[in-house]
Amino acid sequence: MTEEPFNLVLEHLKRIQSKLDVLSLDMGELKLRMTEVEGRLGEHTRLFGHLEVGMSALNGRIDRLDERVARIERRLDLIEA
Repeated sequence: MTEEPFNLVLEHLKRIQSKLDVLSLDMGELKLRMTEVEGRLGEHTRLFGHLEVGMSALNGRIDRLDERVARIERRLDLIEA
């Protein structure tokens, strides 16, 4: 009798995890797209164009590093539940 509720909770947790994985991928894609938008806007700005492009490039690099660190943490099971 106790196995059934446990399995039900486990199935719900698996579904939640799969949805979080999809959201995480979507968020990563949105970060990349925003970096591209920032870069394009910076190209069209006369006074601060170089500054904007530089900031956009830095934001992109930071986002990629953030993704790599998160992947390492997941593989090493360093993320708290």
